[in-house]
Amino acid sequence: MAALPLSPPPAFRFAHEFVVPETAIDALGHANNVEYVRWVQDVAGAHWLAICPPARQAAYVWVVREHRVRYHRPAFAGETLRATTWVGETSGATSVRHPRIARATDDALLCDAETTWVLLDPASGRPVRVDASVAGWLTKGPGQPGPGAPDGQSW
Repeated sequence: MAALPLSPPPAFRFAHEFVVPETAIDALGHANNVEYVRWVQDVAGAHWLAICPPARQAAYVWVVREHRVRYHRPAFAGETLRATTWVGETSGATSVRHPRIARATDDALLCDAETTWVLLDPASGRPVRVDASVAGWLTKGPGQPGPGAPDGQSW
């Protein structure tokens, strides 16, 4: 089964590792598919907290519009997994993420996904355009303004 079509990963990718808990295991003896969706969301959230300046975090809320997930191999309790994400296209109030979950010991791909996120104003709950600073953080990493951002508008 082929992986989902992905935009090429940029120079900046975010990854973190975690251990599959016993609570993630279903009646078949491996991680339930719902857990993969949780891990896809967790890596997106961890990435955002790593790149968005703490003083600016309360100004933004991301919500999921769509998840497309493809499962390749099972995960088992006690295994260390590596979740990696990068942001592809960003347009208007949306950005498309490309998360992958692999077993850390052998880099075997367990799951890949394409998720569309919408940026909201937390006060109004309405979508807001991804500005140049936010686009820069998403694609270039912490403290990097996007194209067209005014000088000094990163951290």
